[in-house]
Amino acid sequence: MISIRIADLEVVSTQAVFRAVRWDLQPLTPGGCRVGSGAGEAILERLEQMGDFPIGGAVVTPAGDLDADFIIHLVIESLDEPVTEAGVRKALTNGLRQACAWGVESVAIPALGTGAGCLDAETSARVILSVLKSFVDSGESLREATVVVTNEYEKAAFEGAVELDGRQGAEGAGADSGT
Repeated sequence: MISIRIADLEVVSTQAVFRAVRWDLQPLTPGGCRVGSGAGEAILERLEQMGDFPIGGAVVTPAGDLDADFIIHLVIESLDEPVTEAGVRKALTNGLRQACAWGVESVAIPALGTGAGCLDAETSARVILSVLKSFVDSGESLREATVVVTNEYEKAAFEGAVELDGRQGAEGAGADSGT
């Protein structure tokens, strides 16, 4: 099941919280900063010792003081490459693979790649929902994904993408049933 809600990512109760980061595991958004602060100093110190990662990397750490078991840090920006659809898709895919490998059943994911000079909410929604759908439908451990957005605009973009996907699925089912 995929749901969308407006909330602060650091207070969502789930097994794994996803966090968008740069190559050096520093957060890209204020929400990512709050997730790090909420996890605690020990987690932040651990991240500082890890070094640099390529775009698409997914690093799993304990969630520290958050109401979750894990934080999965998704590398979506490098020193040489800005945030792109392909980078978000690759990092989210790798992060979900990590979550499934750890037997995670529920995740909370922000509107990855959004922000000044990055992806718009509609593009983020399309990328995230297509990747999420494939994992939720795959039979892996993942059963519940909550996309956590910060405002009504982002919520409307994600709900619109869900609605569009539902319409396209219904049209495809109708075309298949006629043959």
